[in-house]
Amino acid sequence: MEIRQLKAFLAIAEAKTFTAGARRVNVTQAAISMQIRQLEEEVGLPLFTRTPRRVILTEAGEYLLERARKILREHDSALAEIAEVAGAEYGRLRIGTASGTFAMNQLPGILARLRDKFPNAELSVASGTSQTLVDKMMHGEIDMAFVSLPVDNLNISTESLFSDEIVAIAHPEHALAKEKFISAATLAGEKLILGERGGNTRRMIDEFFQAANVKPNIIMELSRQEAVTKMVERGLGVGMAGAKSVAREIRDRKLVSWLIEGAEIKWELGLARLRGGHFSPIGKEFVRLCKESFGEREKELRARR
Repeated sequence: MEIRQLKAFLAIAEAKTFTAGARRVNVTQAAISMQIRQLEEEVGLPLFTRTPRRVILTEAGEYLLERARKILREHDSALAEIAEVAGAEYGRLRIGTASGTFAMNQLPGILARLRDKFPNAELSVASGTSQTLVDKMMHGEIDMAFVSLPVDNLNISTESLFSDEIVAIAHPEHALAKEKFISAATLAGEKLILGERGGNTRRMIDEFFQAANVKPNIIMELSRQEAVTKMVERGLGVGMAGAKSVAREIRDRKLVSWLIEGAEIKWELGLARLRGGHFSPIGKEFVRLCKESFGEREKELRARR
């Protein structure tokens, strides 16, 4: 049962003749007769009783009439909604973020600007670890996500937005506050406050300690970097953070930082989406706004130094 056949059936049912019905759907009478013949063969019953002046719906035709109207309404609605998704005003974007700092500081402004261009768009935001968000994308639950790079999934494409070198951070009154470097063994012996497992940054930190053959003394595992930083500011332990992200706290002497000997741990934030998936206008605009925002962020951070 094809859409064109249902349109032909409905046109004849409403116009009462094959000739008038053919004109409604802009086909020849021979073509519309063939479509109805094919439809009747599929249904297994005649849909019209032919008379010299008009056609009359059979009982089977009457049953099909309302269903055909409903199917065609749904068909037209689906096409209209798809057109809206591709248009400049409507759309849907489901976003995930593994970065609490970004979600708090930059994302609200980006979404406000996106809303200005797509006032009727459906926007949603979910948080989680990078791996959790990749899994959500694979299951079609979100469209894009801010995740720690790299992403080990061939079905996901990523674009780097921001990178930062991981350093150790401590309270300014720490016994080693005046040092510039800290060894893996010394760092592992501190009361460590780290981010939760599941993200790429934590994985790289764990791999660093493993390669150095030391067991870290982890006393806290927190879901947000802001929480780690605040705990360290209170002198509750030693943490690890991106050098750029704690530049202000270092400058204001709320924290001190150490370069970690033998470590090249870089935190890189990227925007991920399904490879080969539909890239809607609202998605493209969102990516553009993100690049612009991170460009401004880099300028701001350089100005603080």
